[in-house]
Amino acid sequence: MNEPIRVAVAGAAGQISYALLFRIAAGGMFGPDRPVTLRLLETPTAMPLLETMVVELTDCSFPLLSSVRATVDALAAFDQADWILLLASAPYRPGITRSDLLRDNAPIFQQQGCAINEAAPSARILTVANPCNTNCLIAHSVARNVPVDHWFAMTRLEQNRARSLLAEKAGVPADQVTRVTVWGNRSPTIYPDFHNAWIGDRPAPEVIHDRDWVRDVFEPTVAYRGRKLTQARGSSPAGSAAQAIIGTIRSLTTPTPYEHRFSVAVVSDGSYGVPRGLVFSFPVRTEDGKTWSIVQNLYHDQYAQERIRANVAELEYEASAVTDLLGRHC
Repeated sequence: MNEPIRVAVAGAAGQISYALLFRIAAGGMFGPDRPVTLRLLETPTAMPLLETMVVELTDCSFPLLSSVRATVDALAAFDQADWILLLASAPYRPGITRSDLLRDNAPIFQQQGCAINEAAPSARILTVANPCNTNCLIAHSVARNVPVDHWFAMTRLEQNRARSLLAEKAGVPADQVTRVTVWGNRSPTIYPDFHNAWIGDRPAPEVIHDRDWVRDVFEPTVAYRGRKLTQARGSSPAGSAAQAIIGTIRSLTTPTPYEHRFSVAVVSDGSYGVPRGLVFSFPVRTEDGKTWSIVQNLYHDQYAQERIRANVAELEYEASAVTDLLGRHC
């Protein structure tokens, strides 16, 4: 039996975590031959709920679940973790602005970044809680012992939405839609790249000719679907978020098929004119499931370039809103 993969989850009593943890324990994230240990982090007020989840996980008798433990101590939760999933965030309140949410979340991610820096400098980290790009930037900026290429923010949910919309429009199964990329910030500004997607063995523009649909339906639906679902449910869409988390980590830990790619926000190296240091969603590939690279030389017309610039401007604005917290010493 392989050594267990150590997975830490912050915000482990939430709905997304509830939709996620049982799938991780069953082998859905790392495969049917790789055991896992779970270290679950929560606030003291949420511990009773988390403890019931631990009981449920134990009652399932998952063969791959080596151990599970709940704690309020971030250092204990993150200690020697291989993967850390940051789901914890300040709660959304009616009338709150994105800037307010950034400021509310900033201390949480600063503290988590410091704990990761001390307890798990070799971990890989996926930030899920929104605004996830800038939350990731905050944690990364204080965790100076953690390699820059170990930081990710999740945009796979928007990629999945884009893929399903293209499949429905083309009348094909979702697995026939490939090379779908979303660029930029996980916000309504995000740019789903129709022109570089493929349907079957043809570029998407050769299959779908309705450009009005692309601009008026496809792009706004990808951008606003999450908000509409949250309003309808009264809570975030946990099932699709859990699927996106699993998809992101499986894509980062298994070789990418030939001529395929996937979307995840990473710390920019300057590709496509995105300023270095911003956490920006790009098309990414991995050849070995350990290292990754940004796919280069994709064509962008003037409209696509404008959309990418808009995402850069938004992320620069978000970074400026928390600039006093970036790079602080722990």
